[in-house]
Amino acid sequence: MTVFFFKRLGLAFLVALFVSVLSFFMLRAAGDPAIAMAGEGATAADIEFIREQFGFNRPLLMQYLSWLGNALTGDFGESSYFAKPVSQLISERLPITLGLGVSALIFSILLAVPLGMLAAVNPNSLIDRIALSVSVLGQAMPNFWFALMLIVIFSVWYPVLPASGNAEWRHFVMPTIVLGYYATPAIMRLTRSGMLEVLNADYIRTAHAKGIPASRVLIKHAMRNAILPVVSIASVQFGYMLGGSIIIESIFALHGIGQLAWESISRADLPTVQAIVLILSLIYVGLNFVADLVNAWLDPRIRIA
Repeated sequence: MTVFFFKRLGLAFLVALFVSVLSFFMLRAAGDPAIAMAGEGATAADIEFIREQFGFNRPLLMQYLSWLGNALTGDFGESSYFAKPVSQLISERLPITLGLGVSALIFSILLAVPLGMLAAVNPNSLIDRIALSVSVLGQAMPNFWFALMLIVIFSVWYPVLPASGNAEWRHFVMPTIVLGYYATPAIMRLTRSGMLEVLNADYIRTAHAKGIPASRVLIKHAMRNAILPVVSIASVQFGYMLGGSIIIESIFALHGIGQLAWESISRADLPTVQAIVLILSLIYVGLNFVADLVNAWLDPRIRIA
């Protein structure tokens, strides 16, 4: 397990380094950042001042090395629009998005895994059809429409939940449902297919023949192997939730990292955009690293693969 850990850690480090290169150079490939930050009506002197202030007049490699070195110490520079340190902006907004992502993932797992298990235990039954219908509906229904319908029902018709803000836990109920339901179809289908495959295995029939209770066979023997792809897809879906929460945060006015990204992009706030892209990418890399370790713990065969 130790060798596997360091192999995966080294791979994660290389991916993170590659991500930092992409997040730096791709934003500059779109054009001169000084012109974008200066805005319309800026004079040549204004553009040159911005170029010198943010170091855009230096060679790209020197800019990257300087930016990376500062980023490793938590210094992402100052926001050109908010006139505040980027690290302060992110520290204020990121916990909101992380809290929303964690609660949405928990909601999705609690809904998808039991549905997938019931569908696999009762194939081609009414329960199976209901589970598949939930999956199809989750794929077909746009997030923004679902969010607006929840606001109409639970904030307008029956005002039991607030429609916007992030002051208390009730503000996160509807966003959690919307964002969590987005990940439900993929997790439910993988759980169902994994359980169907495992339940037909020889060792499961042997366990039943030994007289082991069905519930114990299902949870201890079948679920342990069927859950492996679910762990991987859950980490991927959590990364999607963090990066794709901009629409949900905008609808419910949560003021998280997603809404900060939209505000920064629309106002050409390059230092903030760079930091957000890097941090969300590193979180995504870290999630995949943790998922690999969990899968290796659940199935020792992965460690020697």
